Amino acid sequence: MPALPPPDPIADSVRRRAVLAKLPRISRLDGTAIRVLLVDDEDTLTTLVSLALSYEGWLVDVAHTGQDALRAYRANRPDVIILDIMLPDTDGLSVLRHLRDNGSSTPTLFLTARDSVDDRIIGLTAGGDDYMTKPFNLEELVARLRGLLRRAVQAAPDDGSRLVVGDLSLDETSYQVRRGETDIMLTTTEFDLLRYFMRNPMRVLSRAQILDEVWNYDFAGRASIVDLYVSYLRKKIDADRAPMLQTVRGVGYLLRAAE
Repeated sequence: MPALPPPDPIADSVRRRAVLAKLPRISRLDGTAIRVLLVDDEDTLTTLVSLALSYEGWLVDVAHTGQDALRAYRANRPDVIILDIMLPDTDGLSVLRHLRDNGSSTPTLFLTARDSVDDRIIGLTAGGDDYMTKPFNLEELVARLRGLLRRAVQAAPDDGSRLVVGDLSLDETSYQVRRGETDIMLTTTEFDLLRYFMRNPMRVLSRAQILDEVWNYDFAGRASIVDLYVSYLRKKIDADRAPMLQTVRGVGYLLRAAE
């Protein structure tokens, strides 16, 4: 009798996810399937990840180079992107910067073989919303993607609440932000950061509080990521207007209506 092949923990994880998953499936607000753009040059990885996501009922477009990724994005407008940093023709950071410069706010999770705080911050400051290092657990990847989709208010209905501080408004259902009569486009992380400020107006929020609430995982005390994203927000909501985001030196930040 031939020997059985050794167990494959990744494939077993995919099957276990399919059999044991208890979370309800999520879809776009119009009921159609979530579309994922998966960008990685490793065939084995893209096959396994595509299989895992297919069990969620999601559609997966695979690209193996940066140029293919940009073409696939333009053709299919995904709801979420999984993006390897190291690609044959360019790097994932450049791909995402190009998308962000052209108005894309699609939630993006970086994959990389490098694992350091500096690498994570580089990925996130390039416009990424989350970060996982290889090798990774497929179940955790799916959970992270579900979280990004919920945060982007593209996959699950919210409670319809609308936050208003002065002439700044944020609609948690439509993902719309306005200052006066001007629409403001934000990335997913910028939106989460602004929502946290708007839920706590006139309250000084420390960098540690913001890291814990908006990023939800350890950055080893690197508060610089908060300072960077606050500067991004200021450029968008305070540009050529009376400032609303205030720095409380040595403590943190607060949001208040412009005077």
